[in-house]
Amino acid sequence: MEASAFKQRFMPYWRHLFWTAWRLTGNTQDAEDLVQEAFLKLWTKRETLGNIDNDKAYLTTLVTNMFRDRQRRKHLSIADSPSETLTVTDEDNLMTQIEARDESEQVGILIGQLPKQQQLILKLHAVNNLSANEIEEETGLSATNIRSLLSRARKNIKQRFNNT
Repeated sequence: MEASAFKQRFMPYWRHLFWTAWRLTGNTQDAEDLVQEAFLKLWTKRETLGNIDNDKAYLTTLVTNMFRDRQRRKHLSIADSPSETLTVTDEDNLMTQIEARDESEQVGILIGQLPKQQQLILKLHAVNNLSANEIEEETGLSATNIRSLLSRARKNIKQRFNNT
């Protein structure tokens, strides 16, 4: 089959194949890659394509099967990873991670219970990484007042955390 005959026969289905691939991948770039690979595969088999009854159905099936093969290969490559790259979390490490997560959630709750000004200063300093001078510019409070509010906020959180 010549290139012009190939284009005339199969290119009208490009848009349909793209939307089929996009629905499967959920990604424009992956859909375009999949359709391009399908046309490349089709081109390499062009001499044996004479007996297809329904071109659109054949192409849709081709794209769908190629997508499924890709997914299968991804899962197989993960399963075939060398054992040294796979880490098994031991029970102590898992418990440490759970405790750390619980503690950070608890600290977040305690920060929410602070007076509004202490919350603001603590968030600006700890979350936004602002210095005392930057907080001073942002809030209009004096540097002494900011240090005092930070100290009180930390002290309140520490006290409340130890009481829980």
